[in-house]
Amino acid sequence: MNLILSVAKRELSVFFDSLIAYVMLLGFLGFSGFFTWLYGNDIFLVGQANLKTFFTISSWTLFFFIPAITMKMIAEEKKSGTLELILTKSISDRQFIIGKFLGAVSLVLVALVATFPYVITLSLIGDLDNGGTICGYFGLFLMTIAYAAIGIFSSSLTNNQIVAFMLSLVICLFFHIIFDVLAANSTGIISWLFETLSLQTHFDSISRGVIDSRDLVYFISITILGLFSAELSLSKSHS
Repeated sequence: MNLILSVAKRELSVFFDSLIAYVMLLGFLGFSGFFTWLYGNDIFLVGQANLKTFFTISSWTLFFFIPAITMKMIAEEKKSGTLELILTKSISDRQFIIGKFLGAVSLVLVALVATFPYVITLSLIGDLDNGGTICGYFGLFLMTIAYAAIGIFSSSLTNNQIVAFMLSLVICLFFHIIFDVLAANSTGIISWLFETLSLQTHFDSISRGVIDSRDLVYFISITILGLFSAELSLSKSHS
């Protein structure tokens, strides 16, 4: 466990030592804040105390934000030659992957925690739906772990950050949009299958305040599959 935490702490340290990290965090807060508070939904004028717009916008922001965070996590280690040095030590492939994963998730959680002033402000405007708010943030957390696992898997396949970013976007695109579109344009069991595979469908269910065990199993399954695939890819690359 100490080795996993060491990798996660190292990842956080490297991230916050970079100016790009702060630019990305400010970009996330600025983009989500602009669309939440002003563009097409001026909460101060409407006077409605809810964060539905924020959760919708954040789901799209994380769609780009997470691949940008994870793209260099393993690809850069491969390119710089530090991956072999790290894995020749006492750390296993699984510990290394989980450490990277925890580092990525922690970075996103920092960004989400920074949006808590939205909750405080809205609670002062009116009666905030606390249950819906908690479920909305929980849905973003589940989306984060799923996309972080996919991003790390993509980064494990190449030593090029841009390739890793694009590959992660393409994979996430299927879960975020394409499966949902295919479900809407299909019927019967095929439609049900695509709807089941659609991440957006499960996220919308949770953000509405309904926590179903099927949604939890879905997100956890994607996360485990992504991390396991990353571990296999990593073991093959240095075998």
